[in-house]
Amino acid sequence: MRDGFIRVAASTPEVRVADVEFNREQICKGIEEAKAQGAAVLVFPELALTGYTCGELFMQKPLLSKVRGELEKLIDFTKGSDMLIFAGLPWEYNHKLYNTAAAIQNGRLLGLIPKRWLPNYSEFYELRYFNPGWEDVIYVPWEDGQVPMGSRLLFRCADMDNFVVGAEICEDVWVLNPPSIAHASAGATVIVNCSASDEATGKSDYRRSLISGQSARLLCAYVYANAGEGESTQDLVFGGQNMIAENGAVLAESARFANGTIYADVDLERLECERRRMTTYQTEGRERYTFVDFSMAFGEQELRRKIDPSPFVPHDEEGRNRRCEEILSIQAMGLKKRLKHTNCKCAVVGISGGLDSTLALLVSVRAFDLLGLPRKDIIAVTMPCFGTTDRTYHNACLMAEKLGVSLMEVDIKEAVTVHFRDIAQDPAKHDVTYENSQARERTQVLMDTANQRGGMVIGTGDMSELALGWATYNGDHMSMYGVNASVPKTLVRHLVRYFADTCGEKALSEVLLDVLDTPVSPELLPPEDGKIAQKTEDLVGPYELHDFFLYYILRFGYHPGKIYRLAKRAFEGAYADETILKWLRVFYRRFFSQQFKRSCLPDGPKVGSAAVSPRGDLRMPSDACGRLWLEELEQM
Repeated sequence: MRDGFIRVAASTPEVRVADVEFNREQICKGIEEAKAQGAAVLVFPELALTGYTCGELFMQKPLLSKVRGELEKLIDFTKGSDMLIFAGLPWEYNHKLYNTAAAIQNGRLLGLIPKRWLPNYSEFYELRYFNPGWEDVIYVPWEDGQVPMGSRLLFRCADMDNFVVGAEICEDVWVLNPPSIAHASAGATVIVNCSASDEATGKSDYRRSLISGQSARLLCAYVYANAGEGESTQDLVFGGQNMIAENGAVLAESARFANGTIYADVDLERLECERRRMTTYQTEGRERYTFVDFSMAFGEQELRRKIDPSPFVPHDEEGRNRRCEEILSIQAMGLKKRLKHTNCKCAVVGISGGLDSTLALLVSVRAFDLLGLPRKDIIAVTMPCFGTTDRTYHNACLMAEKLGVSLMEVDIKEAVTVHFRDIAQDPAKHDVTYENSQARERTQVLMDTANQRGGMVIGTGDMSELALGWATYNGDHMSMYGVNASVPKTLVRHLVRYFADTCGEKALSEVLLDVLDTPVSPELLPPEDGKIAQKTEDLVGPYELHDFFLYYILRFGYHPGKIYRLAKRAFEGAYADETILKWLRVFYRRFFSQQFKRSCLPDGPKVGSAAVSPRGDLRMPSDACGRLWLEELEQM
């Protein structure tokens, strides 16, 4: 694959306890299937060649001899395949038995990883048969040569430098200091686990949280293959539950009590970026590891990974509502602190009847309620001018009434007309001066109104507008506290809808829903037949696309080609490829050229994992050159 993606798989084959030949045949079938599916890594369960539940049979020489012979056949079966395979088996060395995972590729045994931590409590009694493995790598005899064996063993792809695999076995991940911590610190981006974890009530939930949590802590992909049907049920039942996780997200999980194989495309470039970004993620200990290099030819494959078109917005209603409540609380608490610190008991909000100013007003109401201040001390200022429509004007007024805040109307047409005369601007010339003069006049009204009342101007601009520079410098760009500064446009809509759904007031809910139904517009050009003439998304592009671009640029620093590829998949059927490319080019041009506006943003609370504050997430020079990114886009 390309762009840092690799396909990984976890497989639970049917097994017969102590029937090594049958088990090897089933593993080979799994390899054939995974090969056809284009997997780069395939993981089988703990002691898959023999079955985990052999008990005293592990001490039988016929079984151990058969394991060696079937391992040779398994290795030979992999000739001609680049896939990196991990399978569990007992390994005898120096008259002792070890629970190991064999790493196999293209007819070679690359290495053996012994289980470090052997459970010997409750239903487990592995110390009866096996010895604990060791960390430092030694070389043990195999055929006519030697093979590395030890926990500190990593497998490194010579053809993709961020593709490094480490392995641990079952209980290893349950302990206080799992080997995977050291693996990841030494450079492993993929951790595999050959496991045999039996079923008990509630254990599956804990197992899922354990694997997803480990992938999050280590910023890695975690491929977990568990024993399933076919193991002895004399005292235990094994239900499978294979999992593939990436940085805390479970990308694939098998149904329990059903053998089979799961697949997922993991993004190693994303993990690499996260590790680079997080200064607290320290890499160390590489010198204590043995690296085994392998080669892999990466062909072109269709990306199967689901790409979320709305990365800022949870899709399930419960999760979305929880996110909205959390964000509104963060915004309100940020404003509450600022009001309390400045001993300010009045807030001034310019309201247009649009989404952003609506959200800012709702947050102000929450903050005042938290402080126990009367809502009438929130001054909602509507400032009709040349582009104001009856719909947005009436919505602004009705919203102020239903929220119980004070409404102030300042018609700025005359003031702007006088300003046009002063600077010799032709009112019939609807250029950027015509538009920005209105935005700056509105800001002046808000600032002076706040000064009159000893109040604070609450900013309304959102993160998507700031990323595009879609704000008038020293106009709506400026405030005394910007509550929406890190909220993307696609999320603004859901926050307003959440408030409408939960406010418990029918009239307020109705006006908020009508605001949601109103086209996004700065309303700086005269309406046509009483309707909004200037629609933002017709000018700068769809915000759902821009928010998608913004997420992957800010969070992961992907190159434009990868973002374009992901966007094509995420918006397949919604936008043509050429449309996506057009607006991606617009985004990059505006993102680089408009940084000067973001460099002097007012204070405002960060609510999510990405933000554009010059004091936090985006310390970017205002005069940085975007040539590298734009040239790549022009070549597409």
